[in-house]
Formats: sequence, C-alpha cells, structure tokens
Amino acid sequence: MAAKGGTRISVVLPAQNEEETVGEIVRTIRRALMERVPLVDELVVIDSRSSDDTALVATAAGATVVAQDDVLPALPPLSGKGEALWKSLAVTTGDVVVFVDADLRNFSPHFVTGLVGPLLADPSLAYVKACYDRPLIEGGPDGGPDGGPDGDSGTGGCASAPTDGGRVTELVARPLLNMCWPELAGFMQPLAGEYAGRRSVLESVPFVCGYGVELGLLVDLVEKVGLDGIAQVDLGIREHSHQSTAALGRMAAQIIDTAWSRLHRRGLVSMDEPPSTELVQFSRTAGGYRPLRYDAQVPERPPMVEVLRADPRPVPSGEVDR
Repeated sequence: MAAKGGTRISVVLPAQNEEETVGEIVRTIRRALMERVPLVDELVVIDSRSSDDTALVATAAGATVVAQDDVLPALPPLSGKGEALWKSLAVTTGDVVVFVDADLRNFSPHFVTGLVGPLLADPSLAYVKACYDRPLIEGGPDGGPDGGPDGDSGTGGCASAPTDGGRVTELVARPLLNMCWPELAGFMQPLAGEYAGRRSVLESVPFVCGYGVELGLLVDLVEKVGLDGIAQVDLGIREHSHQSTAALGRMAAQIIDTAWSRLHRRGLVSMDEPPSTELVQFSRTAGGYRPLRYDAQVPERPPMVEVLRADPRPVPSGEVDR
C-alpha cells in the first residue's frame, strides 16, 4: 500500500452475457481489494448489450455498471470487446486502469495485484501483460462458443492438457509476432485478456473494436513506449469458457486483419488493392455444404484523449448505474 501512494486504480470488466461468473469476480475484488485492503478505488463493469442478467448480477455484487451504448452517445455505436475497453476509459478516473475478463472461473485477487504491482513499483513501466498456463478442458458444460478471444476452456469435463488452451495464440498470433514484430516474441500470452496500463498511455493509442484489440495494443504500445516500458507477469493458471473451432476461426481472421492494418500503417506492406476481409466458413447440410460469410474487418476507435477533448461529458447525466 505504501507504493500506491496517491495513485488511483480502476478495475474494468468488459462483460457480455456473463451472469454466471461476473458476480463472484466483483465480490472478490470488493472484499479483498476495496474493503479489506483499499487498493482498488473504482470497480466498473461495462455491459456490452447483454441479453441475460449480467448487469443485475454485477450491480448486486457491488460494481458500478455502465451500459456500453450510454458512453459517448453522440458517436455511432460499434460492437466488440475493444469497444467496451475503449469506452471504459471515458467513464473511469484511475491513473492506472486494470482490465480483467468477466468469464474467469478461477479468479482470485492476484489477477489484479499481480498486474498493478509492477506499475506501482516502477514508474518507467507503462503497460503490464499477464501470462499463465491455459488448460484446455474437453467436454465442457455446453461446448458452445461462449468464451473470450483466445479459445480458453472452462472447468467442466476432463483436461486434455494443462497448456493446450490459447489455440489462436499458438496458431495465429505467435507466428505473426515472430515474423513481423520479433521484438514482441518474448510475450508468452500476447492475447491475454488481463492487462493494466497507465491512463496517460492507454488514452494515447487507438483501440481496435473487435478481437484484435490485444494484439493492436501490444504493437502500438511497443512503438510508443518501447519494449522496456512493457512488462509481463506470471499469474499461474487461467480457466474460462469454451470456444468452438468456427468461432476461433472468426477471431483469428480479426487478429490477422488487425496485424495487416498495423503493417500497412507503417508502410511495411503495399498493395494496389486492400486484402479481402471476407471469411467464408462452411456448415454441412442435408444437401452438402452451405457457405457462411463473415466480414472480418474490424473498425477501430481513435485515441481517447482526442475524443474527450471534443466531448468532455461521455455519459449523459443520471445514466451511470452505481
């Protein structure tokens, strides 16, 4: 606590249909890091158009819940995890902002303290990423595509291997980083959904709205603060929801689109025509196969500092559910 001094710390949970897990995460943070030890000053859940009781559960557990579309309402609404993270910067006040996925099934306070500690201890650091083992659990409760961006698995069923989760990382993100940004090859979980940063730095970079947000932040921040300004912390084991292979394919396509946009922006690739962003997947039917077409191109928001200069009141009066 001595290292905290006057630093304000905000914890943000982006959540969409996470009524089963968000409440316990919020209660744990409140008990351990706000009431028992006053480390966290602000705990905010950004509700991304949930159709279940995510907002009610999070509110009852003690979080401030903000509907994603209520933030900066003058802007056209966009979708995706990155949109929720970006908008959280407009409704939080912490000098340090910690992002934690709302579907963790093995959450404990060290997911927050492990990320905050390096930033409080070392003023030269701007951004801290988590790393951990990602067990792949076979035969989960529903086997459906209801998890985070990297295909981690839940706790039901039997583990096939302690480190076989994170399939999009191993098959897409890691090869991309090693090929195009070798200075980032040492990050063990580049798509980890748990990370923390100084507000001044987070507000100075764009946010990809979809599942490329983690890769985009890592690439943009190493350019802004240098490799010495970024750290990673081993948080042990991370368990959360299953993803279908098809869902992982769509996520991978968004990550590839994000990588291409960064390469193009820096003049590292040049094409007369931009690459296709259509992803075609296939579903078997009685008559053969049916093509399923998806647009993998993801929009991105500009640095928040630019937006807040133009719109200093991000949420209409009375619309924050506290």
